Amino acid sequence: MFARIAIAAFFAALLALLPGGARAEGIELAALAARKVDEGLELSFTTRFELSRAADDALHKGVPLYFVAEATVLRNRWYWRDARVARAERVWRLEWYALLRQYRVSTGGLHQSFATLDEALTIMRGLSAWRIAEPKDIDDGGSYYLEFSYKLDVSQLPRPMQIGLQSGFALSIEQKRNFAPDFSLR
Repeated sequence: MFARIAIAAFFAALLALLPGGARAEGIELAALAARKVDEGLELSFTTRFELSRAADDALHKGVPLYFVAEATVLRNRWYWRDARVARAERVWRLEWYALLRQYRVSTGGLHQSFATLDEALTIMRGLSAWRIAEPKDIDDGGSYYLEFSYKLDVSQLPRPMQIGLQSGFALSIEQKRNFAPDFSLR
């Protein structure tokens, strides 16, 4: 009996050491890349996650879920706190329309409907060529880094749900990465 537990613990520890994307609280960051273009600095990312049972139940009972991606570009300074150069935020709202039997994803003023939850989540799991900084905000002479986060925003849930919040709503990941001189991520 003890040997089986020890073997299971060994394999669990071995799986945790395997390379892959960063993972925290149910979301895996599969890819994160940046590039400098004429229009500024663009960020692309891909995540992997599934809704927990609690979040899925809330969605199907008419509670919209909000997902937020935040990117902050900071410049290193030795004489004071690091300077925030640029900040960008993208918010997705996921809703279930029972009468139409469709999922709706809204971002900004754009809305798109989907037949399945997996199709709707695919749209929200990543973004490419997202402009996070203007050309005037970054120069080639500085040392910059990126603070990135992607999460299910529980502050947007109805207040009664926030009081006894279950662990199933804790979907979030945060990354801090340095930029190379060409503004690719290290």
